[in-house]
This record gives sequence, C-alpha cells and structure tokens, in this order.
Amino acid sequence: MTTPSPQRCVSVVIPALNEARRIASVVQYAMSDPATAEVIVVDDSSVDETAPLAAAAGARVVTSSMLGKGASMEDGIRVARQPCVAFLDGDLAGLAPGIIGRMAAPILADTADFVKARFGRASGRVTELTAKPMLKVFFPELAHFAQPLGGLIAGRANLLRNLHCEDGYGVDVGLFIDAFLAGARLAEVDIGALEHESQTLADLTHMANEVGRVIFERARAAGRMHVDQVAAMYEMQRQAAADIDSILQRRRGRRGLLLLDMDGTVTPSRFAVELARATGQEAALAALLDGGADDAITRSERIAELFRFVPKASFERIAHALPIREGAIEFVNRMRRRGFMVGLVSDSYFIAAEIVRRRIFADFAVAHVINFSQGTCDGTLRINPAFQSASAPGAIDKANVLRRFLDDPAAPPIAQTWAVGDHTNDTGMLALADHAFLLRVPERAPPACPRATVIDSFAELIARVPDA
Repeated sequence: MTTPSPQRCVSVVIPALNEARRIASVVQYAMSDPATAEVIVVDDSSVDETAPLAAAAGARVVTSSMLGKGASMEDGIRVARQPCVAFLDGDLAGLAPGIIGRMAAPILADTADFVKARFGRASGRVTELTAKPMLKVFFPELAHFAQPLGGLIAGRANLLRNLHCEDGYGVDVGLFIDAFLAGARLAEVDIGALEHESQTLADLTHMANEVGRVIFERARAAGRMHVDQVAAMYEMQRQAAADIDSILQRRRGRRGLLLLDMDGTVTPSRFAVELARATGQEAALAALLDGGADDAITRSERIAELFRFVPKASFERIAHALPIREGAIEFVNRMRRRGFMVGLVSDSYFIAAEIVRRRIFADFAVAHVINFSQGTCDGTLRINPAFQSASAPGAIDKANVLRRFLDDPAAPPIAQTWAVGDHTNDTGMLALADHAFLLRVPERAPPACPRATVIDSFAELIARVPDA
C-alpha cells in the first residue's frame, strides 16, 4: 500500500511548563506541517510567558487540569478534534521539516495505530541503562525500538483516549507498553536529528526511577514479573554499561584520553589464566592460547565456553584478588587530575575489567561481555563492538576503541591521547596514540612498536606527568 499524501488530519498536542524560550518556534514548526490541522498547547500553569507566546504563535492554549506531563497529555487528547494525535515537546529545536506527516503516515496508511519517532542522536543513559534492558526482559517484543522513552508520539485518538498517561517521566514508555498490551499495531519512524534541552543528573536519576517503576508495574499487571527475569534484567543493565556509546556520553567535555591495557599491564597476571587455575581449566586454556588456527573472535568464544557453570561470584573474587602493579593507581589519579578521561581496555571480560577499573579509580572499562544466567556463567560471549570496525567485522583490535573516541562528534574533540600496553595485541592501539608506552615484562621481549617508548614501571610514567 502506498503512503497517503499529507492531509490536515492531525491534532498536535504540546504539553508545556515554562518553555517561553522555545515554545513559539515549536508551535510555528508544527503549524507549518501539511498534516497539521490544529496545534494545542496544554499549559501546566507556567510562571513565564509560555501561554501568551504560544497563543500569539497560533496555538489553541488550554490550561492543564493538574500538574504533570501525563495530565497535560490527557487534557490535550480530550480536546483534540482530529482522528490522529501527535505529541511534541515544548523544548525541541533542530527539527527536520515534515516530521508530523511522517509520524502520521503509517496511521493514515492503516498499517499502524501507534507510532514512535526514532531520531539521529544516540540514546540517553536512562534509555540504554534502564529502559532497554528492562524491555528486553519483560517485553522483548518491544526491544527493537530505538528510543522507547522519546516523547514524539503519534496515535489514533480513539486508542489514546483509552490509555492512561502516567504523571512523571514514565509517561512515554507507559503509553508505549499500554498500546502494545491493548493490541495496537506499533511502528517506528525515522525523523532525522533533533535538539533537546539537557537534563541535570538529579533529573536523570529521578527519570530512571520513574521509568523502572512504570515498566515493573506493567510487567506485573501483564503477568510477566518473575524473579528470574529480574535477575536477567540486572545482568542486561550490567552489560549495557560496557557499551561504548554509554561511555562516550560520560566524557563531559574532557579533551584528554588515557587507555590502559589490563592483563599484563595494570595487572601482572592475566585474569583468564587466574580463573582457569582456580577452576581446574588451566591445561585446557593453555591449549587454546597456544593453538594458532582460530581467529581472535573464535578463540575468545572457545575460551569463554571453558567457564560454563562457573559461578559469577568466582569471577568477581578472582578480579578482586588480582595484584595491581605498583604506581598504576597514582598514575591514573595524576592523569585524571590533569583532565584526562581514563579507561581500562581488555580483551578479557567486562565483569573483571569493571572491578579492576574501580580498584585503580579509572573512569570506564571496555571489554567483552561473558553472560550469566541465575548467577552462573552460561559460556556465551558477546564481543564488544567497540573492538571491531565496519571494514573488518571479523577482526578485533583495541585500536578501534581509540578510534571511537577520536571519531566522537561531541564537542570539544579529543585533543591528546595516551596509551599503555605490554603485548602484541596492544600495538594497534599504541600506534594510533599520540603518546604510547610499552611496559617491559620479565618473561618476554617487548613486541615491535616503533612509536612506543619502552618503560620498566609506572614510576617512569608518573615522572612524565607533573602533579596538578
């Protein structure tokens, strides 16, 4: 079926509280769309000029029946005159032309009843660390939607009038789940890029709590709430923390980057070797490490299978017991005081790298994710995509982690990079860094890396970095 041409059949509802800075431009944008029949601004008793500015821009302004975005959305649905209702936020900017018509198109084509917008910027931390892991566990049918928390929504008016709008930050995901549970046909539409006002850490914390509460309540009401699922949700949240996009959002303007290899560099011993020794798999691990037939990904996956049925607590115990090289913590602290973001990069497992990262006070860890079910390793491994490049998806290289930072479009760009490693699998990362260092270890000669300075201890690095 072809997509119908835009027609003025959409009521655009904009809940607004103290949005005087942008409300007029949002109203004008909505009115310019060929699909828009009316624009309704639901004023949440703003104390600034939101209401008169919206009215002057051409919106019909109504006062919300009570404080809260959910109540304002219900008020807007109640007075909407058109068969299709679309919601915009009052603080939007940088919208591509025609997104209201694009969101309404699947409804007009009778292929969807409820539409979520997908936009260009990366999902926020609450989406990646709270909403998506929970949806994967409790509502896997919805896990493929890119921005489940996004407030840009379109739906049939007769559907929306039968759904409940939550009072807080969980309103958008609540409507999303309720529409699914009501049997509505769901769709996602790419609307390009947009700009939103940034939120404080306190707001993000409150948002995460509200989103979690709403998804839990919907799961319980739908009979999907089980103890095993809660454990699986926390495991997925742990895995989400390893994703590079989540890490990049924590850069917060820092222009210096230090990447440290874990096994052999920060820790003299290697995590997989210590875990194999503790679990009776030392000989099997040695055979895999010595066998050169497998590519790096296959070898990593086969090693992970050795640890099937090993309790999660054993992984954590070994990671806590790994010795830390003298001077590593002081070096990390000095670099952080000089404004560097410090990361631990390991081709071992995130569960261990995250513990070691915290022990040396680094900012993040990047590693592969070994999976646990009910507190026990199931032997499956997720290769961290940050180690892979689009041109060579079958290969893994720590250099690609550094490239992700250098390619980060967020301002300001990374201006200075340091990297420290000890082994052949670190040389790609070292070759790309502005300042590269190879730690000499007694049992072998340092690998060839012409751009790297060979050092014997972290004390030599500390000497290069004056204390701030």
